[in-house]
Formats: sequence, C-alpha cells, structure tokens
Amino acid sequence: DIGDIVRGRDIFRGNDEEKKKRDELDDKLKEIFGKIHSEVTTTNGAEERYKDEPDNNFYQLREDWWTANRETVWEAIRATFMVLIIFEEHVVLDQNLFLLIMTAGVIRKGRKRTATRSPPYFDYVPTYLR
Repeated sequence: DIGDIVRGRDIFRGNDEEKKKRDELDDKLKEIFGKIHSEVTTTNGAEERYKDEPDNNFYQLREDWWTANRETVWEAIRATFMVLIIFEEHVVLDQNLFLLIMTAGVIRKGRKRTATRSPPYFDYVPTYLR
C-alpha cells in the first residue's frame, strides 16, 4: 500500500526481483526525505521533532508528510485512473487495476458509480489485518 511504502512500514517483500525494486524505491525515498529533512530542520526550526535517526529512515518526517499529503496523493491517483478509464477502449488494463479501483469506490467495471471524495482509510489498518 502506498501509505505504508511512503512511511517506511511496508512489510510485504515479495520475490527477490520485487525485493530489489522495493529496496531501490526505499533508498530513493530515504534520499528524498533526507533532502526534506535538511530543509525542514534548517529553515523551519523543527530540529527537536525530526532528530536524526541512526538508520536515516526519517520515520517521523515520513509519517507527518503522509498525514499532510495523503488526500493530494489520493486525488492524483483518482485523476490518473479516471483518465485511463476514459480511454479504456484504447488502453488495456490489468484486472488487478480494476479491482483496486473498485475497492477504492471509484468505478465498478461496466457500471458508473459516484467517485469517493476522500481517500480510503485502510492505510491506518496494519497490513496483516487487511
């Protein structure tokens, strides 16, 4: 789940190839949040809240960023799916993608349905309970 990945809490590792890709993604996120950490602690006076962590995972910063931006991320995902659905006749989509859209309440294949205005709150349920 995107929220778990951003917050550094994703427990699903998959096969070796997926694990390598997830490790690369996590390294890139650490780099990005490292830059955000430098900016926030030097200009906004948030040194106490975002103390350096020994493994440089920036868990508190990642959690705060996700809390502040989850609705924006959700809107971007919804907009992308809606564009793909508009051009559905020209784009072949995986069934899992439709399943994801259906569970998010955006569309049910073959039937129109009102779009969900807010993101689902499953990202606050531990992965193993979903």
